[in-house]
Amino acid sequence: MNRKILAVSLALVFGGALLPAAVRAEKSENDAKAAEYQAKVHAEVPKVIAEFKAADPSMERFFKDSAGYAVFPRVGKIGFIVGGGHGGGEVFEKHKLIGTASISLGTIGLQAGAQEFREILFFKDAAALERFKQNNFEFAANASAVIVKAGAGGAADYNAGAAAFAKPIGGAMAEASLGAQKFSFQAKSAPAKK
Repeated sequence: MNRKILAVSLALVFGGALLPAAVRAEKSENDAKAAEYQAKVHAEVPKVIAEFKAADPSMERFFKDSAGYAVFPRVGKIGFIVGGGHGGGEVFEKHKLIGTASISLGTIGLQAGAQEFREILFFKDAAALERFKQNNFEFAANASAVIVKAGAGGAADYNAGAAAFAKPIGGAMAEASLGAQKFSFQAKSAPAKK
């Protein structure tokens, strides 16, 4: 009986000792995946900006005049009656990178399919950008984004302090649904002082 108690006790002690190492290893692996994903996003952002400007030169006014903008190179969306999506991007204030952001969207209604798209969200003024940075920014998913094509930027304007442009890059989605886009901002950490 004492041997069984000793064996169980030793197993718990050694198991408990190994658990923090396993948790640290899993966290390290998740951090590495997140860093790899963000590096891919960072590499894609300048290409997406160039792609949008080439598709619609009239968008240049938004890059020039806005207080800032968020670029989401890949947003995946899937739905069948209920839908959702997610993507990551970078946020700029007066053309300077200030942090990263994620976009989450949810919809409900008649819909079926899967789609991937790019999105750039422009902020008209410092107040709109600040709302975004405070994670107090969302809007209707379906009615707010202008599809990028030649001349679309010339006719587009800000709504509630923001203008959104989207460009489908794959998949197909048929929908007549209601939904919202919610954003989450993470400020760029300051470089370590030497």
